This record gives sequence, C-alpha cells and structure tokens, in this order.
Amino acid sequence: MTLLDARHDLSPWQLTDTETVAEVEALVAETIASLRSTWTGLARSVVPRDGVLHTDSVLDLLEAMVSSGGKRFRPRMAHWGWVAAGGQRDGRGRADVVRAGAALELLHVFALIHDDVMDGSETRRGRPSVHASARTQHRTLRGIGDPQRYGENIAILAGDLAHSEADLLAASLPAPLLAAWRTLVIELMMGQGRDLVGAANGRRDFGHAREVARAKSGAYTVWRPLQLGATAAGAAPDTLAALERYGLAVGEAFALRDDVLGVIGDPAATGKPVGDDIVAGKPTVLMALADDRFSPRWRSALRRASSPRASARLVADIQGELVRSGVIAEVETMIEDAVAAAYIALDEPAIDPAAVAGLRALARRVAWRTA
Repeated sequence: MTLLDARHDLSPWQLTDTETVAEVEALVAETIASLRSTWTGLARSVVPRDGVLHTDSVLDLLEAMVSSGGKRFRPRMAHWGWVAAGGQRDGRGRADVVRAGAALELLHVFALIHDDVMDGSETRRGRPSVHASARTQHRTLRGIGDPQRYGENIAILAGDLAHSEADLLAASLPAPLLAAWRTLVIELMMGQGRDLVGAANGRRDFGHAREVARAKSGAYTVWRPLQLGATAAGAAPDTLAALERYGLAVGEAFALRDDVLGVIGDPAATGKPVGDDIVAGKPTVLMALADDRFSPRWRSALRRASSPRASARLVADIQGELVRSGVIAEVETMIEDAVAAAYIALDEPAIDPAAVAGLRALARRVAWRTA
C-alpha cells in the first residue's frame, strides 16, 4: 500500500502541504525505481567493465540529483491551489494533485541540470553539478576526448531523461491539467531562451528582465503549479483569476529573491556559487536596476565584470557597490511590495478560507528564504 492509498482512509481536510510533499516524494521515488528497472532490463546484454566509463552513469547521476533535496515549492503550491479551490471539502482531484506535484519535481530536476550546463555552474545544492560530476568521472577513468564536453553531454542526457519521466507522469492527467502542463513547459523554455538571448545581446533593460523572471521563474514556480492544483479541484474562473494575481506577485518575489541570492547570497546556504549572475551578464531585474542606478564609472565596471575573465576582486567590488548604491535595498522593497500584493489577492471571497493562512505563509517563505 502506498502512502497515498493509506491517506484515503482519512478525511481530506486533515491533509497538509507537508503530507502532500511526502506523497509526491513517494511517487517520485516509485517513478525512478520503475525507470531503473526498465533501464536495467534494456541493458541486460551489456556487461559493465571495471575502470571504464559506463552508460549507467546517466541514470546514477540523475538519481543522485533527484535525491539531493530541495524545498518542494512547486508541489506545495499545487497543494494550496487545490485547497483554495475547495479540494479539501470533498477530496476531488487529490490523486491528480500528487501526480502533478511529482511531475513538477522531475521537471524541476531537468531544468536545474540543463541550467547548470548553460550557466557553467560547478555546484548545485552544495554538491558538484551533474556535468561537473560526469567530467570528474571522465578524467578519473581517463576517457578519450574533452572532459568538459563529455560532462555536459552526459548532463544533457540525464536532464532529458528527467523531462521524459515528468511528461510520462503528466500524460495521464485529465485534459484541463494536461493543457496547463503544456503551457507551463513552453513558458519555461521561453523564459530560459530569453535569458540566454538577453545575455548574448547584452540586454540590461528593466522590461526585458522582468519578462524573463516572470516566464522562467515566476510562472513555472508559483502560478502554474497553483493552477494545476486548483484545476484538479474544479476551480471556478474567479478562483483561478485570484490565484493568478497571487501567483504572479509571489512569482515576482521568488525571482527577485533569486536575483539577490545570486549576487550576495551565502554559498554555504545556497549551495551554488555567488556572483555568477554578474559574470554571466544575466538580464536579471537586479542587474537592470544596477545598470540604471550606477554611476558611469561603476556602469563601466559592471560591463567589464560581465565576462568569464573577470577577476574575483572586480566581482567583489560590484557586489559591494550593489549594496552601497541602494540597488539591493530597492529590490528588497520590490519584494515587500510583491508580497503585499499577494496578500491583497487572497482577500478575494473566491479563495477558500482554508487556504489563506497557508498561502500567506508560503509567500513569506518564498520571499525571505536564504537559499
């Protein structure tokens, strides 16, 4: 009996987002176990040799990434979207919420793996990123060719496998949820594409940066998971509209906090390098504000820092100026305003009162996290 089956004996309104996360994690583990079983069966004719690279590393690295933790914001959002639409009253769509949550988690793993390749990030969640681990394997086992290219290629395969399993889970969702899932995936790709193109074009304008944040982080992390959960419960249009207002506001807070953590966060807490957004010249809202607020001297320094050849000292100087110039303080004010807007959205009578406290707490957790 699965955890989800066991919960069917209890009243739906006794379920919390923590219990939803536990059920999501159980389904993710079940999905990965099934994947390994299929993989092992298909590879039965191949006998691994000691001391050489092996294709199983793709699955091993994916499993390690899946089990490396995370805050589970997306299944939590799906849970509270379901509650906001009255799902706890009769339990309608409960299994779909768990399935959507598991699909979201695997899609997130895909996004993280590929994002690290695109950004050249060496660490994730305090460990070597997938491509860095594969590169180390190549060097340790003395593989032929470029270790960096090999590591990136293996990571792409691991990410693609995560995406495939996410889509497999989503495929059995009812049509309205599947349509929302498709939109979520397209938005995620568009946001990542705008991020890459914006950096290549040297974009620093505020409007572009905000659109990247909304598509790449905000919608995929907050609004669309909320929509999936609410739709599973049969949400009315006015409930979805109120959740969208909340979701866009909290999504902006999420993206802005990411901006701050990306330039002045604590690597011990974030588990990834700090300052990479500066070096990559990413078109973030924070960088757009810096380009607008900095003096000519510091604007020139900011452009020099947007290079893989930038010195650690120059990056540190830019980090200091972001604080001294008031850019960080301005972003913090924007985060506070976004959370206030989210709270206002929750005043709508279309939101089930049972969800208000949970959604308020989740907004605070998203906006003022340290990792």
